[in-house]
Amino acid sequence: MTIPNTSIAGRVALITGGTSGIGEATVRNFVAHGAKVCFSGTRREAGEAIVRELSEQAGAGAVRFFRGDVADQSQVKALVKTTLDAFGRIDILFNNAGIACFGETPALAEEEWHRVFAVDLDAIFYACKEVIPLMRGQGGGVIINNASISGIGGDYAFSAYSAAKGGLINYTRSLALDGARDRIRVNAVCPGLIDTSIAHHSIEMPVLRQAFDAQIPLGRPGLAAEVAGLVRFLASDEAGYITGAIIPVDGGLTAWSGMPNMPRVLGMV
Repeated sequence: MTIPNTSIAGRVALITGGTSGIGEATVRNFVAHGAKVCFSGTRREAGEAIVRELSEQAGAGAVRFFRGDVADQSQVKALVKTTLDAFGRIDILFNNAGIACFGETPALAEEEWHRVFAVDLDAIFYACKEVIPLMRGQGGGVIINNASISGIGGDYAFSAYSAAKGGLINYTRSLALDGARDRIRVNAVCPGLIDTSIAHHSIEMPVLRQAFDAQIPLGRPGLAAEVAGLVRFLASDEAGYITGAIIPVDGGLTAWSGMPNMPRVLGMV
């Protein structure tokens, strides 16, 4: 029996939104495990600093940065071309870039709604449209989409984000079905509250932090590195029979039905 390969050494990954948070943690994880990575982001200084640091650790040819907006289809095409020019192929695509906006529907500007969908859903379509034909020609590949538990259930005043991420979850399933015949596996990770810069307003505000800690069974925010570890597993051969999966990374939050915590309410714990 052949033991699946847990390593991604020598494989080429394209990662969007790689200058901070889960994206940056995944770039670092992949490079540390021997992959070659091209990552995108809108913050040039942050991206170039990551390249300098990782090039010192893994060699000058290990990592590339592309400054661009994934909501622009022409820039996604350029990102894919940059990756191919640098490394010759794309084995792994991690669609990580995402944004959110806060507000109930009557208060949302149309521009906010469209921008969330452009980054959180349209951009994934653009990247997959470019990369899937390449993976078919190579004999297979792996696509991992960063969705959210907000796509599994709704959230108060996050209608645009929940709608886009819900769409991404079902798009992931459809991609998995279409890609299976070509040995292209497609899965989604669904983070809950993760300790990143985008979540600092929730983590640092005492009333919100207390509310989250009370709701999350593990009683803490997740770490970007914990999500990155799952992404690397899904990208490896060890996950070779996993496709179409929607995997929460949320400290148990979506395991809860919403019913009151009876032991706590009754003072039993």
